[in-house]
Amino acid sequence: MSAAMPPAPHSAEPVVFIVDDDAALRASLSSLLRSCGFRVADYASGAGFLAAALPDCPCCLLLDVRLQGASGLDFQAELARRRIDLPIVFMTGHGDIPMTVRAMKAGAVDFLAKPFREQDLLDAVAAALARDGERRASASAAGELAARYAGLTPREREIMGLAASGLMNKQIAGQVGTSEITVKIHRANAMRKMQARTFADLVRMAEALGLDISEARPGSYTRV
Repeated sequence: MSAAMPPAPHSAEPVVFIVDDDAALRASLSSLLRSCGFRVADYASGAGFLAAALPDCPCCLLLDVRLQGASGLDFQAELARRRIDLPIVFMTGHGDIPMTVRAMKAGAVDFLAKPFREQDLLDAVAAALARDGERRASASAAGELAARYAGLTPREREIMGLAASGLMNKQIAGQVGTSEITVKIHRANAMRKMQARTFADLVRMAEALGLDISEARPGSYTRV
């Protein structure tokens, strides 16, 4: 059985998932975390977790290493295969150094040996939720930037890339076969649509978008 996740009064409230086949431990951890103000959803297996929908808010996963069936480390690999990017805090009563190294190399936030102190668990959960919050903020910013870039005309994209590569307006005009004033208009439109306050901002945006700005050549400014 799994504990149902309570409704969120605010979509940004974080959720702590627990996957452990020890029902008593799940109940104890859930009680502790809820007493600290976290929303909690617990599952006896990885399959139960995968059958649930992830909420649109910062989350983390408390995961037992020795689950029935596939191990927690195998489940970590399955999450990666499914592109479920979720910070994991491992819990184990039978940990060893190779196991810890494998988990941490695969991106685990922490590896707690049972029995662990409540404060150690809460600190690990706080670090994991902070990591997911940062990841979500970065992904949101990248999505907004990509949406702005998609709103540029093909010529504005070309001018943006050429300008970001270091060419002056006159050089760009000669390369694309238009007037310098037209280049200035397209460049200004690109900066306005990209919400770049300065030219340096525009260059950073081009780099963040993965534009090829190493060479100034027409038609090369698509995302790589």
